[in-house]
Amino acid sequence: MRCLILTLGLLVSGPTQCTADHRTQENRASEPLDRGPYFDVSVSRNVTALVGKTATLNCRVRNLGDKTVSWVRHRDIHLLTVGVETYTSDQRFVASHFPHTEDWTLQVKYPQRRDSGTYECQVSTTPPIGHSMLLSVVEPVTIIIGEPEMYINKDSTMNLTCVVRHSPEPPLVIYWTHDHEVINYDSPRGGVSVITEKGEVTTSYLLIQRAQPADSGQYTCHPSNANTKTVLVHVLNGMYTS
Repeated sequence: MRCLILTLGLLVSGPTQCTADHRTQENRASEPLDRGPYFDVSVSRNVTALVGKTATLNCRVRNLGDKTVSWVRHRDIHLLTVGVETYTSDQRFVASHFPHTEDWTLQVKYPQRRDSGTYECQVSTTPPIGHSMLLSVVEPVTIIIGEPEMYINKDSTMNLTCVVRHSPEPPLVIYWTHDHEVINYDSPRGGVSVITEKGEVTTSYLLIQRAQPADSGQYTCHPSNANTKTVLVHVLNGMYTS
C-alpha cells in the first residue's frame, strides 16, 4: 500500500512540475528582450520648416538606460548638443527632454536655408548608434499671374490669380487688399468673390465682375505663411489688346 501511494504521488507530482516549468517558459517568452537602446523611427522623421520659424527635430529612443543622447550635424560633423547641453557657439541650437518620456528634441531657432541638411541623433553605446533625419528649410514663394501690371477692359471680368508654392503646409488664410484696404466681398458694389484651392500648391482667385475704372489700382495677395505679392491693375475704357 505504501508503495502504491508513493507511486501515485510521483504520478501526481510529475505532471504538476512539468506544467509549472512550461508556464515559466511561456512567461519568459512573453517578456520583451533586453535589446538595449533603439530608435522608434515612426516618430523620428524628416522635417520641413519655414525660414525664420523654429524647426524641431524629434528623436525617440527606447530602452535608453544610462546612455546619453547627442545631436550631430553631418555637413561639418559638428557636435551640437549632448544631453540638454549645447556644445556649439551657435545658440540657435537647443536640445530638450521632458522627464519620463523617450523623446529628445533638437530645436533650430530662426532657421535659414543654409541650415538644411542631415542631422543625426546619436546614443552613447559602444559603438555609438545613430539615426539620421533630413531638415529642409524652405521659403514659400508667392506670385500673381500677370504681375507686375495688368490691363483689363471695362465691363469684363477681372480674374486675379495668386499662387503660393514651397510651403510645408497650405496657408490658413489668404486675403486680398485693394489700395491697402481689405476687400469686402459683401460690399454694395457686388460681383466680388474669392475662391481658394489649398494643396501642395495653393491658389486664390479674386473675381470682380463688370470691372470699372474705379476698380483700378494695387491689388495685394496676403497668404498667412508666405510673402505678399502686388499687381497694378488698369481698367481701360477702350478696348485693350495685348
